[in-house]
Amino acid sequence: MGTTQLEATQDVQEPKYWHLKTVLNDALDSEFSVGEILPNERDLAARFGVARATLRQALEQLELEGRLQRRRGVGTTVAPPRMGVAVGPVDNAWPGIGNDTWRTVGCAEAVAPAAVARLFDSGAGVPVHTIRRERVMNGQPVATELLYVPAESVPGLPGLLSPASHAPAVLRELQRLDLEGEDRAVELGSARAEDAKQLDRLPGAPVLVVTTRYFAAGQVAAVAISTYRADTCRLTFGDTGTVEVTPHEEQERRQAS
Repeated sequence: MGTTQLEATQDVQEPKYWHLKTVLNDALDSEFSVGEILPNERDLAARFGVARATLRQALEQLELEGRLQRRRGVGTTVAPPRMGVAVGPVDNAWPGIGNDTWRTVGCAEAVAPAAVARLFDSGAGVPVHTIRRERVMNGQPVATELLYVPAESVPGLPGLLSPASHAPAVLRELQRLDLEGEDRAVELGSARAEDAKQLDRLPGAPVLVVTTRYFAAGQVAAVAISTYRADTCRLTFGDTGTVEVTPHEEQERRQAS
């Protein structure tokens, strides 16, 4: 790499790290290939004549935008182009059927976390079956999911299930219900430690969180919280998918009502 300094421009009103991000973005296009490891922070900061804190801000923004990836034991590499990941089928369908591409990796029975209980419009202490699933594309993990199914949604579930049959039995009983509809919300978030491990990312890496509520018999019968890698995925929706923009204040008001 050369030794080009970041030029100061009086006309530029944007923060210094943002201007640096633009310069770095151009360098990624002209000097690096996909998968190539970037020089260390000290060398990059020296090249552009900026503080390492400013450099880190620019690198974090490029990671958020999907241009860079931080990998354990490797460093910061140039990311491949984002792949399109369909959020769901065109027609409403229960998890586990149709063109569902998720793979079950575990299942447990416990009380729903408070935030999940609110999605069911119920109080704390709701017993749920929690199915963990993952999604892999081109040999690469792109998403992890927690599917919460209240015990009352699957009253016909057999007792004394083995670990291997638990998740298939829950999904089978859920699919016996008449699906009346579903809604989805998409938010930007940060990877929790467990999700980061499954996605081969560092904790705190940018992710897209898709929350889906499935309705049957006039109530929420299941909730899926899917965590997608924001550095590799761009979400696509079917013909029936709609995007609703809700201000944060309105979300809080709805949750409180």
